[in-house]
Amino acid sequence: MFITIVKSLFPIKHKTPDPARRSLVSKKYALLFALFLLAPAGSLFAQQVNLQEILQEGTENYPFLKSKQAEIRGAESRVKSVKTDYLPTLVVQDQYTFSTNNSVAGSFWGNEGSVISPSGGIRPDNIYTGTFGSFTSALVDWRVFNFGKVKANVNTAKAELTRSQADFENELFQHQIRIVDAYLVLLINQKLVEAQQQNLERASIFKRVTDAAVGSGMRPGVDSSLASAEYAKAKLLVLESQRSTKAQALRLAELTGQLRDSIQVDTMQFYSQLPVGTASTDSFLKNPALRFSQTQIDASYARSAAVRKSYLPSISIIGSGWARGSGVSNKDDSFHTGFSSGVGYQVYNYLFGVSTRWNLTNILRVRNDYKTEQFQVERFKELYQTQKLQLDRQSREADMQFQLSMEQARLTPVQLNAAQRAFNQAQARYQSGLTDLFTLAQSVNALNRAEVDKFVTNGNVWRALLMQAAAAGDLSIFLNQVAK
Repeated sequence: MFITIVKSLFPIKHKTPDPARRSLVSKKYALLFALFLLAPAGSLFAQQVNLQEILQEGTENYPFLKSKQAEIRGAESRVKSVKTDYLPTLVVQDQYTFSTNNSVAGSFWGNEGSVISPSGGIRPDNIYTGTFGSFTSALVDWRVFNFGKVKANVNTAKAELTRSQADFENELFQHQIRIVDAYLVLLINQKLVEAQQQNLERASIFKRVTDAAVGSGMRPGVDSSLASAEYAKAKLLVLESQRSTKAQALRLAELTGQLRDSIQVDTMQFYSQLPVGTASTDSFLKNPALRFSQTQIDASYARSAAVRKSYLPSISIIGSGWARGSGVSNKDDSFHTGFSSGVGYQVYNYLFGVSTRWNLTNILRVRNDYKTEQFQVERFKELYQTQKLQLDRQSREADMQFQLSMEQARLTPVQLNAAQRAFNQAQARYQSGLTDLFTLAQSVNALNRAEVDKFVTNGNVWRALLMQAAAAGDLSIFLNQVAK
């Protein structure tokens, strides 16, 4: 290929070589060869990859799939977090204060907020001299009986984890389908570029022959204009096919998670054989999209069960111990303003018991929340039926598309052979002066159309097989036939 490029750039004329000219040409060859060696490979040839490499790269590097994996890890941490509700609560605190010590006998209401303790000495006159104090406590609260509330929350977290995993598996499968389809479309576009370049070569040859014939007076001048128009048309088709190919290459590169300016896909077996279709029947019931919809229903059921049990009471075993220090003596009620007199503990206490807590009015809010979740269950059920209906339609459509594409692929070789014969006959008749250039141009267009149809119909058969795999939720239906 390199020698061909060099010859096209520096054509050799067969005449007696001039030493100075030969030296100049040798330097040009040497310079071109050096540039060829030093130029990056990617600037001369596009990177060629096969389907397996593209799939692996896309599944490992695509950012959206990584976000789904992060969602799974978050759901796993959520399960671990909810399970800690089985453990007892241990609260330890230690404080040092400086305050006055005036109080009266009687009780008070905390009013559901943080309040300052009213405990202190009881005397007829207020004393505004502050004293130091200390307080240390440890409290254990173990909700040993919660009537299934914690278990329901754990089941909800596990259902969310299963939903996240099913969501990732569905997104992974759909992304693989998109990659394979983009691969096939790019392959078709690359083949179309080859077909249009062949068409351009034919148009170029005809233009040169026609221009020579017109120049010698053997053909009318209108033939030269028609040949120029056909050449321009062929050039436009090449440019359009190249534009589509580059756009599709960027789309495929995006799906791999790393954009690149040039990418060349391997033909593999896609144009050497036709696949064998599969009967879809009810295989779509195993589709990852349908499994994901089912996990959404299960997660909604788990949430509704957790909400329904949230109003139930909790029975706790509690235990506590605390020590209290104060600058006011517990013996004679005398005041000591020094710091050391307040931090030393004067009294020690402990507590053990069983506590029951039940917010009875909470049932009104829980009842409405439970109804909300039940409506969500109904919503996800209808979404499941919608997904099932769509997959059933997609499965039937894939079977239909495969059968029709296969029939078209069997007919295109017949079309191509007929177009080739018609072109050869028209070319011979034109060269012998028995027909005009317009008739020859029609045969060229028919041949170009047949070549394009061959590549498109062959690729469409594989795309139809991919549709069957997508509907069935099993990419191996497609990949197993590629590997043959």
